[in-house]
Amino acid sequence: MSALLKMKKLLNTLFVTTQGAYLSKEGECILVNVEREVKLRLPIHTIGGIVCFGQISMSPYLMGFCAEKNVLVSFLSENGKFFARVYGPVSGNVLLRKAQYRMSEDNFDSANVAKNILAGKLCNCRTVLNRFIRDHGDETGETEAVSRRIDQQLERIRTVQGLEELRGIEGDSARSYFSVFDNLITVQKEDFKFQGRNKRPPLDNTNALLSFVYTLLAHDVQSALETVGLDPAVGFLHRDRPGRAGLALDLMEELRPFFADRLVLSLINLQRVNGKGFRQMEGGAVVMNDTTRKEVLIAYQERKKDELTHPFIDEKINVGLVPYVQAMLFARFIRGDLDAYPPFIWK
Repeated sequence: MSALLKMKKLLNTLFVTTQGAYLSKEGECILVNVEREVKLRLPIHTIGGIVCFGQISMSPYLMGFCAEKNVLVSFLSENGKFFARVYGPVSGNVLLRKAQYRMSEDNFDSANVAKNILAGKLCNCRTVLNRFIRDHGDETGETEAVSRRIDQQLERIRTVQGLEELRGIEGDSARSYFSVFDNLITVQKEDFKFQGRNKRPPLDNTNALLSFVYTLLAHDVQSALETVGLDPAVGFLHRDRPGRAGLALDLMEELRPFFADRLVLSLINLQRVNGKGFRQMEGGAVVMNDTTRKEVLIAYQERKKDELTHPFIDEKINVGLVPYVQAMLFARFIRGDLDAYPPFIWK
């Protein structure tokens, strides 16, 4: 475990948001040019991934260099809609991936994996709600009632045998959790009123923030899975579908409340973003302006630098390393080194 942490400790994600920027290779460095002027020069060994938003270009030589160095490159719209990824030849132990495929095709094994993933997600949703109640109270009792309902769903998970029933529990719990999400927003209530989760496209400011941060988290989780040699496309709770990174979505579930939801709430409640940073497009989609997008990216990177003690390995790590630790634990489970996959449970 320590070898992985030391290797990844200095790696970061380069977010490129300046429209018209051109990325190229110079020796062992990445150059970011804007209007033919070099704005940034970074050694590639300090970078774990590159995320390009909007009209960003990249030289074929740099794409090949990133693939060679296992630096995942993602291309998104200005507002975070995923377009494509660039990565090199599949790496990792072929035996590990074959074991992953076999396990995913067994409904019993898949359900057991999905149970642990879902348990981690519900525990973390409950912690988000309970911490809010502890810090701010709960005058209506709505938030506490949803926390109790999640407790009940956690008990149900233990006896469930099938994937469809587990997905039903996940859907019901998500609806309950988001039904009181608006209660967790303590300021800027008019600009960030939340009446339920919507996406593709997001139809309000809060959903625009959630979707954007989920996209960033998905990039990091997929990169982590590829780093340890797992196939991000072959999931357990999320079944195979062309173009969908099922396993990345699986591991994201337990991290959404702890990482993404709390970050969005902090951005709103600490007023690091405001209603002026959003606009509604024709058709109803809500998008962020450049200033707000950059503020979210800064906050995301700051959050990754925070430290915590990982509940399973009992080591102090940066928050940004949690996806890599979970990916490695998942790989150890697939290999048979662990009896079950230990989800990340925030305490």
